[in-house]
Amino acid sequence: MAFRLFVPILAGATLRERLLACIGATIGIALTGVISGLAMGGGPHVALLVAPMGASAVLLFAVPASPLAQPWSIIGGNSISALVGVTVAHFIHDPVMASGLAVALAIAAMSFTRCLHPPGGAAALTAVLGGPAVVSAGFLFPFVPVALNSIILVTLGLLFHRLARRNYPHVAAPAANSHGTADPPAQQRVGFQPEDIDAALTTLDETFDIDRNDLERLLRQVELQAMVRSYRTLLCQDIMSRDVVSVPEQATADEARQQLLDHNIRTLPVVGADARLVGAVGLRELTKATDTVKGVMSKAGTASPETPAMSLLPLLTDGRSHAVVIVDGERRILGLITQTDLLAAAARVQAADKGLAAA
Repeated sequence: MAFRLFVPILAGATLRERLLACIGATIGIALTGVISGLAMGGGPHVALLVAPMGASAVLLFAVPASPLAQPWSIIGGNSISALVGVTVAHFIHDPVMASGLAVALAIAAMSFTRCLHPPGGAAALTAVLGGPAVVSAGFLFPFVPVALNSIILVTLGLLFHRLARRNYPHVAAPAANSHGTADPPAQQRVGFQPEDIDAALTTLDETFDIDRNDLERLLRQVELQAMVRSYRTLLCQDIMSRDVVSVPEQATADEARQQLLDHNIRTLPVVGADARLVGAVGLRELTKATDTVKGVMSKAGTASPETPAMSLLPLLTDGRSHAVVIVDGERRILGLITQTDLLAAAARVQAADKGLAAA
């Protein structure tokens, strides 16, 4: 308890994520200074790199999913706030009054322009108290170096996150109905609804540093994990079909289509010459086939025999996947679980639970 205040509370802050943040900030800040220096030239009265960029780098590289760390938040928040600070300093010469008013107006300006960015407050304060370099720049200061620094930093952040395979700019896209109809996806027709999230946020009356769609996605994952935990004893190996019909990748489209019809199934695993799984085909893929199934097969959803069966629910309710192939460590096919298999297993487990509760 004595050290509780020193325990990080940032969700998902793994060691890998923190190391990536350190590497990204090192590269981002160093190159921003170098590129800005090349663009503006040197000199004692030229501000090559403004201090708020350090705070922007923390958000950009450490919490890239935050709404406060998105490209427009960084560029707009820093630049608009600096412009507010320069304007306030031009009309109010008392540094204490100018400082408070500049930060307050910067918050208002960022809020109205949808680019709230905490380092923007520092940018506004720098514009008021920045010294000779800022005074000599005048109304050019919000653009050079602030906007220039921000644009360079964001560009470097985009490149770094792409190389690190991170999702940036972060887009919290809600799940869509793959059938092109107005109905919500199957997994969103039960449980809580979007209006429940809105009501909860209204009740709590607080601002959280997370996108609303991200919040919904997180809560649905929590629901799934709770269900997986409840049915953790039900494994894929318990309910999978073991006599799996498959086709070689050199099979013709007609041969694969006939297999689907003969066995009344919707998904065929495709195996290579070494009998390892290489993909899957269904009638949807076969409508585009002109030769062998190799050219039209799609990526197969897979799982291990020890995987909790209920964890397959998101994949089997996405509107596109009809089966998951159970494979070993060498991708050799051990079994198959279809939507029907999972539904039947869930029904049996629920019936058994009700029987135990009644007893």
